[in-house]
Amino acid sequence: MDDLTGFQRDLLYVIAGADQPSGQDIKDEVETYYSTEINHGRLYPNLDTLVNKELVEKGELDRRTNYYALADKGDGAIQQRREWESQYVDV
Repeated sequence: MDDLTGFQRDLLYVIAGADQPSGQDIKDEVETYYSTEINHGRLYPNLDTLVNKELVEKGELDRRTNYYALADKGDGAIQQRREWESQYVDV
């Protein structure tokens, strides 16, 4: 996970906390967190990066809508990140 941007990590965490969210669901959640609009040109290339790195799986809900789900590798990456963070931040 050390090669991800902060935005990509945030996307990964949003996906981990939802049940197969669509791209729009992820966009809505991230926009709430950042308090700003996230355009498709920023969102979808970053989601594709997570898919290409095998951290996230992408599937089709219907012809127009994809869903995203945390892959085992993504779950492992989050766990490793949380262990690393816990050395510095008492949660």
